Amino acid sequence: MNKTLTNKIQKPVLLFDGYCNLCSSSVVFIIKREKGDTFRFASLQSDFADKLLQEVSYKDDTPDSIVLVENDKTYFRSAAALKIAKKLKWPWPLLYAFIIIPPFIRDWIYDVIAKRRYKWFGRKEQCFIPPKDMSHKFYD
Repeated sequence: MNKTLTNKIQKPVLLFDGYCNLCSSSVVFIIKREKGDTFRFASLQSDFADKLLQEVSYKDDTPDSIVLVENDKTYFRSAAALKIAKKLKWPWPLLYAFIIIPPFIRDWIYDVIAKRRYKWFGRKEQCFIPPKDMSHKFYD
């Protein structure tokens, strides 16, 4: 398959649930703490995310996870969260030390939060719309 999106992407792309309050707040948190202009973002509900997930051969129709696409590699769930933390300003890269915990344990904790995120943090009526000063960091 001709990977047109992945060939054009110059920065790591974080796909997130645009309806989730926790996820949307996390995106703003990341933008305020990233080292330089590190990441680009797209909601999982966007056409861009659909096409990108197809290119990286993601099989699930509705991922219940954050997805990080970087350098032709795709990270999900806790691995994505830890890779993101590693690229933030001090002290957040310290969280990357948790990578030594086996993935089945890390992902179990991630899944507990992910499955309850709407109940605990709420759900937006509309997909996240970035503030104007951050809109250049988002793919439609």
